[in-house]
Amino acid sequence: MSDAWKIKRRLCEAVNAHDLHRVLEFYSADAVMVSPAGIAEGREEIAWFYEQFFKGFPDIHQTTWVEVPCDDPVVAEWTLTGTHMGAFLLPNGCEAEGTGHRITVRGSCVAYVVDGLFVTHREYFDQLELYSQLGFGLTELGLPAR
Repeated sequence: MSDAWKIKRRLCEAVNAHDLHRVLEFYSADAVMVSPAGIAEGREEIAWFYEQFFKGFPDIHQTTWVEVPCDDPVVAEWTLTGTHMGAFLLPNGCEAEGTGHRITVRGSCVAYVVDGLFVTHREYFDQLELYSQLGFGLTELGLPAR
């Protein structure tokens, strides 16, 4: 197992422990994280991204089910599960209070590690899959219907 994979697995453990301090230890000071929620640059913005999920889904858990056998970049597919119990920021800028709904969201990531730290981390998941499980449709999110 490469060092990059060790770091990716330890990041997953930190996420599952909801240990924001430990999560941030895996990112370089100028790391960039790209997700459906937007682009986070630097540890402060990356912390905000994780805080949103930890606050909205206090039991959130990531399960990696595919690890692509390459070292650079690290590529994985995963599933997030959790219960929407706290405020969670929606794309329209409003916060949705906890609904009690369970979620199961599939996603993937591509990450580059340099000198033992993530320098870029791209997370891909279907926002509509997440929001529909919370009971929101496109109109409730303030998004144009097509």
